[in-house]
Amino acid sequence: MNLALWICAGLLAAVALAGGISKTFVPKETLAATHGGGWTEDAGAGFVRTLGVLELLAALGLILPAALDVAPVLVPVTAVCWVLLMVGAMVTHGRLGESRFVLLNLAYLALAAFIAWGRFGPGSLTG
Repeated sequence: MNLALWICAGLLAAVALAGGISKTFVPKETLAATHGGGWTEDAGAGFVRTLGVLELLAALGLILPAALDVAPVLVPVTAVCWVLLMVGAMVTHGRLGESRFVLLNLAYLALAAFIAWGRFGPGSLTG
């Protein structure tokens, strides 16, 4: 169970890192021109950048607390926050008729829910 939770956390952290870097450091106009980035056309640059920073923090929060054994409860808390972020992403992509991205976000949501369930329950890092 522990290995499965670590693998899922690593995969989700990689997704969060990639998304966070792009939203934080790539200009909004460039993101809007990419496949699946159309939602940024109607969003402010500050909002897009804020989402990017949140995703970077999520990447850290899914791995570092457990790896460093410092406040490991932050891992499932971060996973719950990721679930909420993915609900918003699914609504946004759904409104734009981007069903592929809704399904992709649903997969990320499922990974995060598994991590939250596992780290709050049977695979808890807090003993």
